[in-house]
Amino acid sequence: MFKEKLQPFIDRHEEINRLLSSPEIAGDVKKMTELSKEQSSLAPLVEKAREYLEISEAIEENKAMLSDPEFGELAKEELAELEPKLPKLEEEIKVLMIPKDPNDDKNIYLELRAGAGGDESALFVEDMFKMYLRFAERQGWKVEIVSSSEGTAGGYKELIALIKGEGVYSKLKYEAGTHRVQRVPATETQGRVHTSAITVAVIPEVEDVEVDIKPSDIKMDVYRSSGCGGQSVNTTDSAVRLTHLPTGIVVAIQDEKSQHKNRDKAMKVLKARVYEAMMREQLEETAGQRKLQVGSGDRSEKIRTYNYPQNRLTDHRIGLTLYALDDVMNNGTLELVIDPLIAHAQAEAIQEAGL
Repeated sequence: MFKEKLQPFIDRHEEINRLLSSPEIAGDVKKMTELSKEQSSLAPLVEKAREYLEISEAIEENKAMLSDPEFGELAKEELAELEPKLPKLEEEIKVLMIPKDPNDDKNIYLELRAGAGGDESALFVEDMFKMYLRFAERQGWKVEIVSSSEGTAGGYKELIALIKGEGVYSKLKYEAGTHRVQRVPATETQGRVHTSAITVAVIPEVEDVEVDIKPSDIKMDVYRSSGCGGQSVNTTDSAVRLTHLPTGIVVAIQDEKSQHKNRDKAMKVLKARVYEAMMREQLEETAGQRKLQVGSGDRSEKIRTYNYPQNRLTDHRIGLTLYALDDVMNNGTLELVIDPLIAHAQAEAIQEAGL
């Protein structure tokens, strides 16, 4: 029965409460922090579980009184009010019972790269970044451009941004993959629709303790910056390229005038990419053939098409089609796509867990 699945969570929450008040734990800061985090993560589930059990008990009590000549009618009225609440509560609890992605609360590095389509692809990178920027503003997140490389006809060949805020990864992890655009380029004189593509990577920002990179595993090259950035940027060896020798991952940063600042930025991005590679490897080992490889960082899969002539946006993973492309791109209403993706992922996880 569903009720029996709830008791272990309630028991664990009560156990944590006891442990947190014990003298042994009070002197262990690390253990105290771990338990406090677990307590906080369990609290919403336990609250709903207790409400579910209370309503279930009340329903049983009222059913037992249905034949009572004095209280039967009142019991019937209460049942009519209580019984519809259980299915909704059960669905809410199932979502809370899904094992939480440990990266969900992290900030992210959002990496956009021009792909097939030349100049038009670089222009679409800029359009997509503006869309993500508007979405981030609506969420109350902060966005900082870490590195960028401009296209020959405008836009960006590559852009890396750090996005900070509450639950950033939990929402934007669904953006990783290839995004295809179909529209008439500004340079097209015949009015023909062209197809181009960009790749998006969503990489969780990591703390030093989460990924250990030895200095001997890093090769650093310095070189003269190119492109915009001022006279001192282009005349000194301020640009930095870091190569992680065990994985071959390369990060190049040149936006800052200071070599030291570029190295710091590059090191943070490198650690995040190494962590992402480790995470992807683990996911491939455990996820099997899941339809929605959320957070896998798979940049080869075509996940979405943006058709401007038809004002159509299609997410191919869940078969979602919206005729609101202008709203998503101009106003950053990306939740129109993300919310159904989250619901789909939750439904898959609930099914996998047998809840």
